[in-house]
Amino acid sequence: MRIAFFSDSYLPYRSGVVRSIATFTWELRRAGHEVFIFAPSYGASGPEEHIYRFPSVRAPNFKEFALAIPWAPRLGKLLARLGPDVIHVHSPFMVGRLGAGAARKLKLPLVFTYHTLYDQYAHYFPLAPGLARKVVRWYAVNFCNRCNLVIAPTTEIASFLRENGVKTRIEPLPTGIVVEEYQRADPGWLRRKIGLGEEKVVLLHVGRLGKEKNLDFLLRCFARLRQATPFAHLVLVGSGPLEGHLREEARRLGVLEAVHFLGAFPFEDMPRVYRGADLFVFASLTETQGLVIAEAKAAGLPVVAVAAYGVKEMVEHGADGFLVPPEEEEFTAALKEIILDGNLRRRMGMRAAENARKLSSSAMARRLVDLYRELICEE
Repeated sequence: MRIAFFSDSYLPYRSGVVRSIATFTWELRRAGHEVFIFAPSYGASGPEEHIYRFPSVRAPNFKEFALAIPWAPRLGKLLARLGPDVIHVHSPFMVGRLGAGAARKLKLPLVFTYHTLYDQYAHYFPLAPGLARKVVRWYAVNFCNRCNLVIAPTTEIASFLRENGVKTRIEPLPTGIVVEEYQRADPGWLRRKIGLGEEKVVLLHVGRLGKEKNLDFLLRCFARLRQATPFAHLVLVGSGPLEGHLREEARRLGVLEAVHFLGAFPFEDMPRVYRGADLFVFASLTETQGLVIAEAKAAGLPVVAVAAYGVKEMVEHGADGFLVPPEEEEFTAALKEIILDGNLRRRMGMRAAENARKLSSSAMARRLVDLYRELICEE
């Protein structure tokens, strides 16, 4: 089968969306399918097999993110030559719109993965964020209804889409993970990198340093935690526009010496990042799946997360972690309970690794291919 992926972000940019695309691409190609990727350019690069880049400009408020210029007069001819059986878009904007238009012209099935709660990012619009949120939600629903199939990372997000007016077919399908990569990774690498001994407890957060990740809340909870557990350290992996603000906030709270800003890592390094921590923490209120939670569990980490949207399906409360409301006292209490009870931490970690196996990337890719085939047969 030949599959064309259209996305507004891809490597070398790092995000959950990019991780999802890269994982599915790897599994699909491993199974013998051809995958063509259409994405923004991030600067000079050599020829890339089956990857087609659009000219782009850098986002004014986040220089690491590239905005594709959605003009491609030769796209139709290129797709006709490549002969995809299905077009799968991973954004309703820019490049995603180009993919949707191409699917209509070529009369191909159009699949859209709803990776992001787009309306929750309205704070990036400097004017009238409330109005922007309503417009973005209307636009995303309208885009979904122009597709043949919408993939939701969790059943919770599938329900959210139906409640907000999506009429087209929706199928829940999480991004899978290669569990073995996390379980065989070097558990000492992270501590060596940041110079921490075994007596320290490492809390790990992986994600973009942006407002939507609720990191001010996480820092306040960590400051509370340090009063009872001064041996705790917080590692933040990721980059984003709030890094300077978060450093200043950690300084204000008196915990800067225990908060480690490590920036972003290549995907291939992430298993040893996770493996070196003791506990995964996540406070985001805007996730559709929380893929980083699944990755953390694959490395055997218990999780403390705010119970919100797709995250609720990624943590088995009381078994492999705790789901708590977005209240500092309760979040901090959950952290403290796991940190101070070594047996609980080990037991939850073992259960986390066991539960992560349910999200095998090869199984998720096989399900995706089955969905593609169903659509092709309907055409």
